[in-house]
Amino acid sequence: MRGELDDLPRRLRAADAKLNGARATLASAKEALTQALTKRKRLELDVEEWKERAKKYRSQSSSVKTNEAYKALQLEIRNAEGEAVKAEDQVLEQMMALEEVEGRVKRLGAELKEAEQAIAGEKKQMQVQYQAQRAKLETAVRERDEIAQKVAEEVLGLYARLAKKYPGSALAEARGEQCRGCGMRVLPHTLQLLRTESDEEVFRCEGCGRILYSLEPLPYSTPGEAASGAGRA
Repeated sequence: MRGELDDLPRRLRAADAKLNGARATLASAKEALTQALTKRKRLELDVEEWKERAKKYRSQSSSVKTNEAYKALQLEIRNAEGEAVKAEDQVLEQMMALEEVEGRVKRLGAELKEAEQAIAGEKKQMQVQYQAQRAKLETAVRERDEIAQKVAEEVLGLYARLAKKYPGSALAEARGEQCRGCGMRVLPHTLQLLRTESDEEVFRCEGCGRILYSLEPLPYSTPGEAASGAGRA
């Protein structure tokens, strides 16, 4: 129970980390959207600038005095118009990319909202489980303390040391002439004593050191069966 309670903070941190990751992803997408908008605006200004240059060169063409100057202006006009067309194409490409980024931001925003609602529910459920488990733990600790008062101090100390070494398995069942904790062989004499309810001696596994117990029933025979067996012998 303590292990489950101690695990709650880790689960809460994992839930918060999941949300923080989703928020960071959305923030990154929004930053990409801002950059895409800035780039589109810059390209639109480039289009206007090249068109303005072409217009300026056309207005100057009527006032030139030589054929060479006129040809030079026509070349500048064609170049400006060509750059304007390139910039317009880039604007269209950027608008398509912008639509994709906007869609991603919208999708991530919806996913984040769903995640926030879901994780808020999970965290609320965790808190309810925590309170219930804590109440169970307090009850179990009281019951354990009552039982521990009936156990000899040296045995209780031994159990406490083994519980630290083997959390949740300080005891091991002796069954089939084996310690079920480590597989070490248990002597038949030890098994017989473990099965005797009147014997209060504490036996430990020679391999792992756990306290041994047995759930196997004692061989039992009625007086008549015992006499019959003696006669056969």
